[in-house]
Amino acid sequence: MNNLQNILCIFFFIPFVWSDQLQNQRGMTNLLGYETYQRCSEQMSNPESKIYELSYKRTSTMPLSPFAGEYKPKFLPEIPWAGSKQVFTMDVLNENVNDGNQGTQMDALGHFGYTDEVWNGEGVADLSSLKYFGDLKGKDVKPTPDSPLKKLGIETVPPIITTAVFLDVRKHIFNGIAMKAGEYVTVKHVEDTIKKTSLKDRGILPGDVILINTGWSDNYQDPDELGIYYKKAPGVSYNLVKYLSEKKVVGVGLDTWGVDTFADEDEYGPERAQNPDGIANPAHHYFLTQSGVHTLENFNLKGLSQDNVELSCVIILPLMTEGSAASPIRPVAIGKGT
Repeated sequence: MNNLQNILCIFFFIPFVWSDQLQNQRGMTNLLGYETYQRCSEQMSNPESKIYELSYKRTSTMPLSPFAGEYKPKFLPEIPWAGSKQVFTMDVLNENVNDGNQGTQMDALGHFGYTDEVWNGEGVADLSSLKYFGDLKGKDVKPTPDSPLKKLGIETVPPIITTAVFLDVRKHIFNGIAMKAGEYVTVKHVEDTIKKTSLKDRGILPGDVILINTGWSDNYQDPDELGIYYKKAPGVSYNLVKYLSEKKVVGVGLDTWGVDTFADEDEYGPERAQNPDGIANPAHHYFLTQSGVHTLENFNLKGLSQDNVELSCVIILPLMTEGSAASPIRPVAIGKGT
């Protein structure tokens, strides 16, 4: 039995036991289980399969999100152990800052909520109507401004082990040209990409993870000397968000920092008109608060694109940081190119 099969066997027989209360917080990840593991076995047991890293190295010089805290790893001096020959080293992941939203990461369902009324930006926002996924009330999810998430935190996410459908819209729709800021990946783009690949007979199945290559990662540089990556981005259209939610996918990841589309006013495509009123980030809103689909950000999809790996087994393990709204992750895909 090879190493991939050993890994698979370990995951097959992990006894996941979840209470009804926890299941209610898991959204689409309730679909994960034997069926998705079995789909993975085809990829993991293929001797021609390779392992693809889908994350970037976490460094102090990588592109940093302006919406999260600074990333300041602190490395401590060597520490000799009294009465021993041993010396050990330690580091602080981030000095006094939560960096769950930096680097390759995923959002918990509690990352976004919504209220009944639009706040105009003046005075104190009225959060009395605040709701989260599953119509959970704001006070039940985050009782006080400085409390961790009491529900829908990242620790409620199970290990994600399922098949990943890779949609290289850059290659199949935009003729190898990277998408521009303000452009949207549409339902037609996804359906046309599937028709052009080995996925045409399979399509998208419940429990899949969807990975979309836009080409925006061309702007990801480390060190981030130009500072372009986080200024703008292409993203998914609102109709595509609903389409993928109806397909009951577990997570949607792009080679961008936000899944949503960000650009100057005159750069947005016509698909922006699909967005509901009063919702600034429609993909985050619908995925996280309505359908229970996790948003996956800053994915490195270049290896999958280069080798045409259209279907793979993906393993995503968020940190079990109690009450956190996001987590850094090191996702890997195991599959064979076409």
